[in-house]
Amino acid sequence: MTENNPGNRNAAKDQPADNAFHLLIVDDDQRLRDLIGRFLQENGFRITRAEHAEAARQAMQGLQFDLIVLDVMMPGQNGFEFAQSVREKSNIPILMLTARDEPDKRIKGLEIGVDDYLAKPFEPRELLLRINNILKRSPDITTQSELRMGAYIFYVGRGELKRDDQSIKLTERERDLLRMFAQRPGTPIPRHELAGGENCGNERAVDVQINRLRQKIEADPSNPVYLQTVRGKGYILHAD
Repeated sequence: MTENNPGNRNAAKDQPADNAFHLLIVDDDQRLRDLIGRFLQENGFRITRAEHAEAARQAMQGLQFDLIVLDVMMPGQNGFEFAQSVREKSNIPILMLTARDEPDKRIKGLEIGVDDYLAKPFEPRELLLRINNILKRSPDITTQSELRMGAYIFYVGRGELKRDDQSIKLTERERDLLRMFAQRPGTPIPRHELAGGENCGNERAVDVQINRLRQKIEADPSNPVYLQTVRGKGYILHAD
């Protein structure tokens, strides 16, 4: 791989870097799922596999992903239905795979909001190029790869907060908030933007979530050094 491959962030040959992009592979074909996962991991990505939509949904409850590689034809909820349910709550990039290279299928996926479409069979190198191109375009992952706040480090790529190599449990909303601050470091973000719409709660709920987040990243939450209030505007994160 070339040095500008976004999946390869100083990764070791056999082990992706701690802050490598984390991809979710969703395909009911175990052989293909494993082949794709192994190939992408060899190219510097962190990989989680799911055999159907429900397994993918469970994985997304506990982990933060940078991109989903999603098969269309699956038992239970198909790829189109799952992609649509994801789009109602998240802008995570989605690359769809299908065995049927039909224009109406591609159009349907694009109308739902998927980012790209690749028909089976495909060359692994083409899959890699398409994933890299999507990640380069994604506004959620082009700013900070990590936030350092004293003894704390938040790895944006995988949504993990650590202190002295010990992971600190975060809720999904806390991950979302830290990712938003990572996109605009040192810039005040209004409460209504942090609320993210009616599905994420109102602005009063944001105040509660910020206070809980301070409990995890501040030595003195009542006198915050990193996550500060900007009176009349919202909140700002001052990372090291």
